[in-house]
Amino acid sequence: MVERTAVIAALDAVIDPVSGQGLVAAGLVQGLVVAEDRAGFALEVDRRQVAAYAPVRDAAEAALKAIPGMARVSVILTAEAASAPAPRTAGLSKAAVDQGRPKAPVPTDRPAHVRRVLAVASGKGGVGKSTVAVNLAVALARRGLSVGVLDADVYGPSLPTMLGVSGQPAYEDGAIVPHIAHGLKAMSVGLLTRMDDAMIWRGPMASQAITQMLSQTRWGTAEAPLDVLVVDLPPGTGDVQLTLIQKTPLDGAVIVSTPQEVALADARRAHTLFQKVGVPTLGLIENMSGDVFGRGGGKAEAERLSVAFLGELPLDPALREAGDAGRPLAAADPSGEMARRFDAIAAATASALGL
Repeated sequence: MVERTAVIAALDAVIDPVSGQGLVAAGLVQGLVVAEDRAGFALEVDRRQVAAYAPVRDAAEAALKAIPGMARVSVILTAEAASAPAPRTAGLSKAAVDQGRPKAPVPTDRPAHVRRVLAVASGKGGVGKSTVAVNLAVALARRGLSVGVLDADVYGPSLPTMLGVSGQPAYEDGAIVPHIAHGLKAMSVGLLTRMDDAMIWRGPMASQAITQMLSQTRWGTAEAPLDVLVVDLPPGTGDVQLTLIQKTPLDGAVIVSTPQEVALADARRAHTLFQKVGVPTLGLIENMSGDVFGRGGGKAEAERLSVAFLGELPLDPALREAGDAGRPLAAADPSGEMARRFDAIAAATASALGL
């Protein structure tokens, strides 16, 4: 078992060339995660100094690998915009002040070699959004598209379970190499932690994690670009949604809801958010349709919002069981009724994205 205190001590033994302090004391270690036999963090520096800090990143990796029992290490060198001089604060070091201050966002374009970015959203948790996102991604790949899926729910990552992937992704030539499963390129913060770890991150840290996974993952190449990156957003309309909108142009959003009014009201709020920031809502999907939650609410809401109704997905235990087993139903039973429904949704979505 790797102790967090040992990790911090090892990182503080690596000296920041600018401040002369250890990396933790200098406030450069962001989002530190320590699990049973692994550790990872983002080394956050001014964007003008990224090249100069590459050796520091290498030294931090070497220091962590030297800890007894350490099997996997991930140090991501990430850049933030230069910040204004910190105000004088009595009783606090500059590093302590800077560590607690949200960093200014760095304007970026869409991820390199990605043609389209699609957000799958819901206003409310528990409506099956992640299940829909993963199966929709599989259905898009079945159309011959190159598809990636990013699990942006840093507080409750479910993609590793649903796709049956585990283990820390590789880090090569300054980029994260995504896992590949069921024809998808996949990245999730859940791949850097144990399944039962709690992500105790404030909003700015969660936003930085999304930025890193979005921009530093090798989704495609110049020779083989990714056709569409499906981003599974957390429920609600908070920091992560706003970060994604700030960091990359979204080509559209799909909203998932159950037929209940309490869920539809939150779906309405999600649509309003996308409207305000100029992201088109490509359509609404009614999930868990049937006797338990009712039927038809999603279609009626789509009409009220003047957006496309992409389809109705009945409450089906097989859909849940396939996700729990790490094999999405659209891949496990490609000729089944649910797969056909996802194929129809994927066809409408691809058409709306111009793919």
